[in-house]
Amino acid sequence: MTDKNNPIKILLIEDDPFLLSMYSIKFEAEGFVVVSADDGEKGLEAAKKTDSDIILLDILMPKMNGFEVLEKLKADERTRKIPIILLTNLNQKDEIEKGLILGADDYLIKAHFMPSEVVTRIKKILGRD
Repeated sequence: MTDKNNPIKILLIEDDPFLLSMYSIKFEAEGFVVVSADDGEKGLEAAKKTDSDIILLDILMPKMNGFEVLEKLKADERTRKIPIILLTNLNQKDEIEKGLILGADDYLIKAHFMPSEVVTRIKKILGRD
């Protein structure tokens, strides 16, 4: 259940404008506050400036890929404790393992999850299900 007085704040780092819009609309409809960035560098800066509850991070992006962003977020004292879900179409076993080893809390393949299922995973990770 989403608490209207304390909404979940999501940082969505995604370079595809269609997916960025689709997820933003779904998350906002669920009562979440959404901050977005369309490349890795902007996402890293946004993570340092916003007080996000959770970060959804694509891997294949311009300027800095998601694995690089993930490494930098986990190395920074200000951002290391923020849960991160990798939301990507990369589905090879070694990529999934790399993401989890680098500190991602979950790894979701876009083609396998409806936005409503992503919402469920976010709530579960944050203990708000």
